[in-house]
Amino acid sequence: MEPKGSVTSPRDIPIPRWSLSSSSGLHYGSFVNSLSSLTPQAGEKASISPRRAYIAVAVLCYINLLNYMERYTIAGVLLNIQKFFDINDSIAALLQTAFICSFLLLAPLFGYLGDRYNRKYIMIGGLCVWLVTLFWLLMLLRALVGVGEASYSTIAPTIIGDLFVGTQRSAMICVFYIFIPVGSGLGYITGAGIATVTGDWRWALRVTPIMGLVGLFLLVFLCPNPPRGAAETHGEGVTEQSSYLEDIKYLLKNKSYVLSTLGVTATAFLVGALGFWTPNFLSRAQVFQGLQLPCKTEPCNPTDSYIFGAVTVVTGILGGCLGTGLSRWFRNKVPNADPLICAVGLLGSAPCLFIALFVASANIPTTYVFIFIGEVLISLNWAVMADILLYVVVPTRRSTAEALQISVCHLLGDAGSPYLVGVISDAIRRSKPTTHSWDFDSLKYSLLLCPFVGIVGGVFFLLTAFYIAEDRKAALPLVEGTCSLDLLVTQRQNWPRLDKDSIVFVS
Repeated sequence: MEPKGSVTSPRDIPIPRWSLSSSSGLHYGSFVNSLSSLTPQAGEKASISPRRAYIAVAVLCYINLLNYMERYTIAGVLLNIQKFFDINDSIAALLQTAFICSFLLLAPLFGYLGDRYNRKYIMIGGLCVWLVTLFWLLMLLRALVGVGEASYSTIAPTIIGDLFVGTQRSAMICVFYIFIPVGSGLGYITGAGIATVTGDWRWALRVTPIMGLVGLFLLVFLCPNPPRGAAETHGEGVTEQSSYLEDIKYLLKNKSYVLSTLGVTATAFLVGALGFWTPNFLSRAQVFQGLQLPCKTEPCNPTDSYIFGAVTVVTGILGGCLGTGLSRWFRNKVPNADPLICAVGLLGSAPCLFIALFVASANIPTTYVFIFIGEVLISLNWAVMADILLYVVVPTRRSTAEALQISVCHLLGDAGSPYLVGVISDAIRRSKPTTHSWDFDSLKYSLLLCPFVGIVGGVFFLLTAFYIAEDRKAALPLVEGTCSLDLLVTQRQNWPRLDKDSIVFVS
């Protein structure tokens, strides 16, 4: 009779001995690697009440709102900045590129720290850097603000992932990521509004630091640092000892993670370019149609920033809720529903954006209609993309996974997309004598890059759909610290050659 707690193969297949309390000799990234290190440690059980968890999400959402308000305030007053400094499109885009570059360079560091040290203190430190530097030189400001946002954007989603699980996690992640487009839209509105009221675009950059001080206070006193994996282990948490190189190897073997990261990168490229240039493009379109005079002195007409900001807020809320609702509805029926939703969002947005670019020369209201539809479809992805990462990666590697994804999506996405569009626009404009009509056409032709990238991103999410169910199934036992014999036998063909006799599961 088999001892209690042990399992042997139903066939005479040599399966190595494995104990949850023993060290592993398995190749890193194999299915059952690190089960011992994922076992909850005695005395680590943490009690975080539902009320405190919801308060923590509210605090994180507030700071996320500020992050994206600050990020897109520049876009709301871009015409004013271009007139003040007398700079062309490509140079203006460097303001956003400087911010994103510091963001992506520091994200891996904060991901490494976030998987190993107190995440709350790391976010507090990053937020302090953001607040202290916000009143200094504009270019340096944009780079240093990325320090704070890199720490926060890398770590905050993992804390939410450790406070909630299942449909509750999806709902909380949805709320958190809705504040990306909401904050972006409010950035356009507050930036343009304050510049108009004060007559000085610099004051648009002095609002978020004041609000940020409130966020810092709330973060210090109201946000917990839950044990990693607390939601899946009923508050006990999981621990793991591994090197950063091992973490990277593990992630690179996760097909769903790699492919979805490429899809997220395409989304970041698309959103970064459109978010930075659309108000400027719409303003040039109205000059092209003779609906308004070109801006010669600041402050410039803020109408397009107001309208585009409002559209971004509404479409972000609508698309985020719709995407999460579709995910929750189809997930149990269609195992690969999440990447399919993201694929539909990006592929569907491409023709809408293409039409919007060419309709702008004839009819502004129609242009806004297609921008609205396109942004709703893109916003389907925000929460769903984040949820994919959380359930295909084990808790102890989520911060590293977030950091690596952020670095890649910014490096190949929105770090360069505003600048690339600006460079293409300047190159096209120099091919003919400069007129207001040609200014509009040159930016329009450069923005055609966005629908194409949207299609590429949709293809990456379609490829993710082929692997998502398998990768999620593989991560689940590692999260829970348990696995069945059938699942182990199924996965056995993916294991390396092992030299033990059996696997023993300790009850």
